[in-house]
Amino acid sequence: MNQAKRLGIFGGSFDPPHTAHIALAKHAVDQFDLDELRIIPTGDAWHKDRSLTASPHRLAMTRLAFAGVSQALVDPREIDRQGATYTVDTLEQLKTEQPEAHLYLFMGADQANAFKTWHRWQDILRLATVVVADRRQSDPSGRVSQWHNAVSPDVQRLDMPSLNVSATEIRAHLAKGPHPAADMLAWLPAAVQHYIEKHSLYR
Repeated sequence: MNQAKRLGIFGGSFDPPHTAHIALAKHAVDQFDLDELRIIPTGDAWHKDRSLTASPHRLAMTRLAFAGVSQALVDPREIDRQGATYTVDTLEQLKTEQPEAHLYLFMGADQANAFKTWHRWQDILRLATVVVADRRQSDPSGRVSQWHNAVSPDVQRLDMPSLNVSATEIRAHLAKGPHPAADMLAWLPAAVQHYIEKHSLYR
């Protein structure tokens, strides 16, 4: 009997995609033995209190960032979808396309803490196994465990090292002007840095 396909989903604004995103993707593929990991940039982000960088730029940077991650496939469906985009709609589409697949939805601790504000969050738990990146070194308070217990006993943890990388800080740093590429290597892949410079993003 063939084992069900293990399909991971990792969404975000990826504005810009950075080294912590890539680390999460690699750990997700390895720890959950994924056959495929869909990287899905946000389209019309109804929950964001700022304007996102134009979607063609975010899509292009995301493709560059994850090019070296095995099993990763950048999926533009939320950018292509008209109007507000919701994770539950994406999961329902993927389940229709691949009904036998087991879906794993990966998210960071910040997303997890806001999970109960997500559109139809109970249906998300029905459609996919939710996996939260548990960066224990940076969160000794046990908030992930508290969230896990409050939301669902089926929530799982993705073990990964603590990486002090923030897209907000990266954007603020880039807004000050060009920086030597070596200064940004801990935060951004070289290909993404080059793209940002070429298109004068975040200035």
